[in-house]
Amino acid sequence: MNDMQWTPIGSEPLPPPLPPTRVDFTGDRTEFRKLVTKGALLELVTFGFYRFWLVTDIRRHLWANTAIDGDAAEYTGRAKELLVGFLFALAILVPIYLAYFLVGIEFERWQGFASTPLFISFYAFGQFAIFRARRYRLTRTVWRGVRFWMDGSGWAYSFRAMLWGLLVFLTLGLALPWREASLERYKMRHTHYGDLRGDFAGNGWTFFKRGWWLWLLSPIAVLIFPIAPFFYAEFKAREWRWWLDGIRIGGVSLSSQLPHNAFYGLYWKVIGWWILLSTIFAFYLGGATLLVVKLSGRSPEQMYGPGRAFENIPLLVIMVVGYSALALALNIVMRVYLQRDLWAKVLETAEVHDIGAAADVRGSGELASALGEGFADGLDVAGF
Repeated sequence: MNDMQWTPIGSEPLPPPLPPTRVDFTGDRTEFRKLVTKGALLELVTFGFYRFWLVTDIRRHLWANTAIDGDAAEYTGRAKELLVGFLFALAILVPIYLAYFLVGIEFERWQGFASTPLFISFYAFGQFAIFRARRYRLTRTVWRGVRFWMDGSGWAYSFRAMLWGLLVFLTLGLALPWREASLERYKMRHTHYGDLRGDFAGNGWTFFKRGWWLWLLSPIAVLIFPIAPFFYAEFKAREWRWWLDGIRIGGVSLSSQLPHNAFYGLYWKVIGWWILLSTIFAFYLGGATLLVVKLSGRSPEQMYGPGRAFENIPLLVIMVVGYSALALALNIVMRVYLQRDLWAKVLETAEVHDIGAAADVRGSGELASALGEGFADGLDVAGF
C-alpha cells in the first residue's frame, strides 16, 4: 500500500513572517560634538557662510551612522548646491523685502495693511520651501545603492498648507492633528524609494486621541514656565511616534515604541545650558563694564549716560565678542541635544517591518535642485 500523501497545489503553508528589523545608530557623540564645535567656529569666522558646509557634514554623519538591516544610508548632497540655492532664493526674497520697506516709507499709513499680504506671501513661500527642501534631501539619500526621490508640486502643497493653517487658526489649534495627517499623506504619496511608492497610514483622529489633553491644558503651560518644556517635549514625542507608525514604502512599514517622556531630559538640558550660559554672559558684561570704567578714570554717568552708551568703542567690542561667544555656545548645545541626541533616541525605538519587500527595487527618479533648501534657509524653516 502506498502511504504517500499529496498536498494540493496552492495549499502549501505560508512561511512565518520575518521578525522586525531594528534601526541602529552608531554615531559617536564626542565626534559629533567636535564636528559642530569646529563648524560653529568657522561659521563665526566666515560670517555664517560656512553653515552650508556644516549642515552637509552633519547630515553625512547622521546618515552614515544610521543602519537598517546592517546597511547604512548615504547622503550625497554638496555644500555648494546649498550655497547656490540660497543665493537664488535671496535673489527672489530680497526684492520682496525691499518693496515692503519702500511701501512703509512712502505710505506709512498703509504699512499695517501691507504687512498682511507680506505675511501671507512668506507663509506660502515657507511651505513651498519645506516641501522642496524635503525633496532635495530625499534625492540626496541613498540606501543599498538605490536613491529616494520625490515628485509632486511644492505650490500645491503650499496651497493645502495655507488652507489647513486657516482652519487651525479658526479652530484655535483643534484641527492641527488633521492638518499634520493630510500634509504628511501628500508628502509620503509623492515619496519614492526606487520604484516603490510611499504612503502614510496615520490619521488625524489617532493623533488627536494621543494628545487632546495637551491641547486642552496648553493655556496653563504657556502661563507657567516650568510646565511648558514638559508639554512641548510630551507633544513632540507623541508626534514622532505617530509619524513613524504611519510611514509606508511599498510593502515596508515602520513602527515605534518611543516613550512619551523620551525628550524630557533633552529639552531641560538645553534650558539648563541656556540659563548657565546667559548667567555667565551677564557676569561677563558686568565685569567688563566695571573694568572699562576703572581704566577710563571716568564715572559711569559720564561714560554711559543718555546717548553715550554706543559711543564707547571698547564696550561695543566687548558686547559683540560676548554675544558672539554666547550664540556660538548655544548653537553647539542645540545641535548636540536637539539634532544628534534626539535623532539617536528616535531611532533606538524604531523598527522596520517586511524589509524583504525592498529587496528587488529598481532605481528611478532624478535629482532635485537646491532652490527649495535655499528658500528654507532664507526663511529659517530648514530642517535636518
